Amino acid sequence: MTTKLVKTALRNISRNKRRSILSGVAIGVAAMSIVMLFSLIAGMQVDMESNLKSYYTGGIRIRNENYEQYERFNPVHLTVDANTIEKILNTIEEVDVYVPRTSFPANLYIEGTNFGAMGVGADFEKEADFIDLEGSLKKGRLPETGKNEMIMGAVLARDLKLNIGDKVTIMSTTAARGTNAITLKIVGLFAFPVASLNAKYFWAPIDRISYFLRMNDATQEVILKVKEDGTESEIAVKIKEILKQETGVNYDVQAYTEISGTYEMIEMANTVYIIMAFVFFLLGSTVIINTTMMVIFERMREIGTLGALGMHGKELVRLFFLEGMFISIIGTFIGVLAGIGFTLLLGKTGIDLTESMQGIDFEVSGMIYPKLSIGKTVFVFFYSVIIASLATLFPSKKAAKIEPVEALRYV
Repeated sequence: MTTKLVKTALRNISRNKRRSILSGVAIGVAAMSIVMLFSLIAGMQVDMESNLKSYYTGGIRIRNENYEQYERFNPVHLTVDANTIEKILNTIEEVDVYVPRTSFPANLYIEGTNFGAMGVGADFEKEADFIDLEGSLKKGRLPETGKNEMIMGAVLARDLKLNIGDKVTIMSTTAARGTNAITLKIVGLFAFPVASLNAKYFWAPIDRISYFLRMNDATQEVILKVKEDGTESEIAVKIKEILKQETGVNYDVQAYTEISGTYEMIEMANTVYIIMAFVFFLLGSTVIINTTMMVIFERMREIGTLGALGMHGKELVRLFFLEGMFISIIGTFIGVLAGIGFTLLLGKTGIDLTESMQGIDFEVSGMIYPKLSIGKTVFVFFYSVIIASLATLFPSKKAAKIEPVEALRYV
C-alpha cells in the first residue's frame, strides 16, 4: 500500500505541475532567504570581531592596572612602558603582531569654534603589520614620525570642511591634568570600514601625541594579535604572568572577549542577530505552512473524488503528507542551493550598507561579506522539509473527516 501511495503522490505532483511548482517555489524562496539571513548574520559577527581586534582592543590589550577604574576621567597619566613590554612580547611565540596606541578625546579649534573628536597616537611603521592603513587612505599619505602631521576620517573632514594641507589646532587634557594644544597638518584622509571611525577620529604619530599630552614617551596601551584565533584568553593569562615576573609590575592584560564594554557589545550584537534570525525564521515558517495548507484546502473536490473511490482516513493523510514532503524536498533543495550560490557570490562582492550605517555608532563595517555556515544550512534544509511535511497533517486530517458527497460540493 505504501508503494502505491508513493506512486500516487508522485503522479499527483506531476499532473498538477503549476500548483506543485508554485508550492515548491514558495518553500524554496523561504528556505533560500533563511540561508542568506543566517549567512549575513554570521558575516556581521565575523566582521565585528575583526574590527574590534583591528581598531579598538586588539586580540589582547595591555594597560596600566588602574586605567579601567578611572577610564571615564581620561587618565592619560596612567601609562605603560611600551618599549619594555614590546621586548618581552618578542619572546612569546604565540604573539603575532603588536602596536602601541594612545587614544584621547580632543577638541578641534577651527575658526573660533571647538568640535569634539577622538585622537589616536600610533606608530605608523608598526601599524603597517597590524592593519592596512595604506589601503584605507582615500587620498594623501601617512604622517611621518617626529612631524606635526595627522590623517583624518574622510567624513569628519567633510563635515568640518577640511582638506589635505589644512592645519588644525588640537586641544586636550594632559597627563598633568592641565590643558595643552598642538597644531597638526592634515596629510591624508582615511576611510576605515567602520563608519564611526571615519566620522569621529584622527590619527597622528605617537611620539608627537606623547609629547603633546606630556606622557614622557609612555603610551596608553599596547594591543596585540595572536597567531591562533580563539586562544586569546589563555595567552592573556600567560602574558600577564610573564610581565609580572620580568618587570615586577602588575599590568591589566585582557582578551577582547573579557573587556567589559567589548564583551557587552558582542553580547548585545549577538542578541540582536538572534532576534533578527528568529523573527525571519518565523516568517519563513509561516510562508511554508500557509502555502502547504492552502494547497490542501483548495483540493477538497479531489479529496471527495478519492473518498468516493474508497480512500479514507489515514490513507488520505499519508498521501498528502507524501506529496507535501516530496514538494518540500525538491523546493527546499533548490532554494538552499540558490541560497548557497548567492551567499558565495556576495561573500566575494560584499553587501554595501555604508549609507545605512551612517550615524550608527556600531563596530560593523559598511561593507558586509556574508559567511556560509554548513551546519546552519543543513539545519535549514531539514527544518523546511519537516515543517512543510507536518503542515499537511492538520488540513488533511480535517479533510479526511469530510464525507465524499460534501467534499464534491466544494468549488
